[in-house]
Amino acid sequence: MSAITNFVASRDFDPASNEAVAILLHGYGSNERDLPDLMSYLPAMPWVSLRAPEGSPHGGFAWSQITNPGNPEAAVVEPATETIWNWIDENVAANAPLVLIGFSQGGLMATQLLRTRPKRIKATVILAGFTMTAEQPGDSWLAANKPKVIYCRGKQDQVISPEAVARTNTWLQGHTRALTKTYEGLGHSVDQRVMDDVSSYLESVFAK
Repeated sequence: MSAITNFVASRDFDPASNEAVAILLHGYGSNERDLPDLMSYLPAMPWVSLRAPEGSPHGGFAWSQITNPGNPEAAVVEPATETIWNWIDENVAANAPLVLIGFSQGGLMATQLLRTRPKRIKATVILAGFTMTAEQPGDSWLAANKPKVIYCRGKQDQVISPEAVARTNTWLQGHTRALTKTYEGLGHSVDQRVMDDVSSYLESVFAK
């Protein structure tokens, strides 16, 4: 199994602290320096941005190779999920709540972390991401408890297929209280509107 060997973190990240920490998960072909700038738009918290362990054929890094775009097989995604959890178990305090922020393929991995250890997750932010079809260990708990998550995508996103969007929405409706946000004129990206909505979502989660 691959391992995560590279990451960047905020200065206030303390592996021994039980304070909530954001886990940033970049998209296919990107790297650990892609998402940290987003944190300047969000409520202050420690963060860690992980580099995916596999190389992408077109440069950058990947959580898993793309064999079936938008609907990956469990055999491809589940080892990547375990790889991320192994890193978290070794580097983040066991009682620290996790705030997951994932873009594109990183959004898939954010849903995977939620679907495998849902009680550990404080908040989930899915940016232009999608879900996997295969049932996951935490799905029944999620269906019974329905945590609040946010799913943001551009209406002009040509990367994530309509089928993947529909599957994601169906899963979210059955397992979460999803705030689903779509943005006119936005492609496979984020903008100020997205970050404003994510910030409001996180504020509502931490206000509890």
